[in-house]
Amino acid sequence: MTLGSHPPAQVEQLASKPDRGAIKAYLVGGGIASLAAAAFLIRDGHIAGHNLTIFEEFGRLGGSLDGSGSPEQGYVVRGGRMLEGKYQCTYDLFSSIPTLDKKQTVTQEILQWNEVIKTGSKARLVRGGQKLDAPEFGLSERHILNLERLAIEPETLLGRSSIQDQFDHSFFETNFWIMWCTTFAFQPWHSAVEFKRYLVRFVHMVDGFNQLKGIMRTVYNQYDSLVRPLKAWLDERGVRYELNATVTDLILNPTGDARRVERIVYEQDGRSRDVTVGSDDLVLVTLGSMTESSALGTNDRPPALKGKLDGSAWTLWELIARNQPEFGRPFVFADHIGESKWVSFTATSRDPSFFRWMRDFTGNVPGEGGLATFADSKWLMSIVLPHQPHFIGQPEDVYVFWGYGLFVDRPGDFVRKPMSECNGREIMTELLGQLRIDAETARRVVDATTVIPCMMPFITSQFLRRGKGDRPDVVPEGWHNLGFVGQFVELPDDVVFTVEYSIRSAQAAVSRLLGLKMEPPAVYKGQMRPGVLFKAFKALHDLHR
Repeated sequence: MTLGSHPPAQVEQLASKPDRGAIKAYLVGGGIASLAAAAFLIRDGHIAGHNLTIFEEFGRLGGSLDGSGSPEQGYVVRGGRMLEGKYQCTYDLFSSIPTLDKKQTVTQEILQWNEVIKTGSKARLVRGGQKLDAPEFGLSERHILNLERLAIEPETLLGRSSIQDQFDHSFFETNFWIMWCTTFAFQPWHSAVEFKRYLVRFVHMVDGFNQLKGIMRTVYNQYDSLVRPLKAWLDERGVRYELNATVTDLILNPTGDARRVERIVYEQDGRSRDVTVGSDDLVLVTLGSMTESSALGTNDRPPALKGKLDGSAWTLWELIARNQPEFGRPFVFADHIGESKWVSFTATSRDPSFFRWMRDFTGNVPGEGGLATFADSKWLMSIVLPHQPHFIGQPEDVYVFWGYGLFVDRPGDFVRKPMSECNGREIMTELLGQLRIDAETARRVVDATTVIPCMMPFITSQFLRRGKGDRPDVVPEGWHNLGFVGQFVELPDDVVFTVEYSIRSAQAAVSRLLGLKMEPPAVYKGQMRPGVLFKAFKALHDLHR
């Protein structure tokens, strides 16, 4: 598809231009799924922007694609979603969205940028303070046969089993697993179905995976590069936002042939309010949230661990699903914080020493190397140094990088405390210890750096073991005006914990609610291409070197 053009089915829709001028749409949640749905309602559904209202619990849009802070207080990004070349829905949407400077589309900017800086890690793993350049996967023939079996086994047979139900202990000690689990944030107790989907969805990236080849990134953090341009486009079309507005209930009419939402109840400015939903109006709800109840620490204070009652996303889903089994089972994802939490951190420094040291140590300039994982770390810590500046307006003498740890309840190797109990200074101390940086340099870096840790209790809740019906369809059967979007709806073939999944869910929900002839672009199926499978086979057997 040519950048900025429309697929044939969409051209047909544009030619017909159905009159939907009276339809209003209400979107619950201000994350990327909701913003994308608003854009599809306008672009593909020809609904007037001023007839769209987005309700957001907080005072800022973007959801999990956040980016905030200052050089003085420290910047914060709770996480960063990697992109790759087969994100069809993402590139379709952003081929219609201009960059902030209006010089090109966001899709054009992303593709051009990743021709300039291509990911090719020379230090994907670090052991004992030494980098491993293109580490071997280290899989046995039994491991490989198990991976191949899992890739073709029907999801119904895997059921609610975990990854560790499918492999013996030795698999989780291989370089392949360490690189896979830290790239995508899998844990052994997570869903075997989700692991299978990832194996199939990214089979075309197995060749070169030990150097993260094929991973793509935005020019800046994803709030600046994706959310801000998308919001500007929506602003120009008159979309309304109700910020600091917590939706507490949907009043449903669950009977008859056309079950529908009749009212939206929300709280704002300490008052309870409601909106009546017209007979032809639409309601799209972002279910759950992987960054719900996140808590920030400081350089001197660890982050707190909160729960689902500290936000509204899970409680709203639980409320509306209580008597509607077709709305899914939120407790499957929300009630296991011990299996879904981890800690990320954002470091802001006015001293270039750390970036210079990492450049010389890894052989990669910032933005080129991707994740570097400390394979011996008890926290299983990883960091990534993005291209600078990482924020629009970031001063030239300020440097920002991000990292996270998967095992946050284990004492560190150099700081004898669990990561969850560490402040920013202690996390930076542990990182410098993993790199074996000399004491004088370490002291200078720590003194010049502000590290803000973030505890996220639900960050991998979408990976938890699940079964059929736990995630609802984007448009539940029998419902006339209700659609669900986000990471906790069911989209066959695609994988959660990606921007693509959120945007695909939005496109699918809008298409079905409006009866559009177009459907989201098909998920890329590399497993159907012999050449892709052959390269993956060689890589798994460490024959690519």
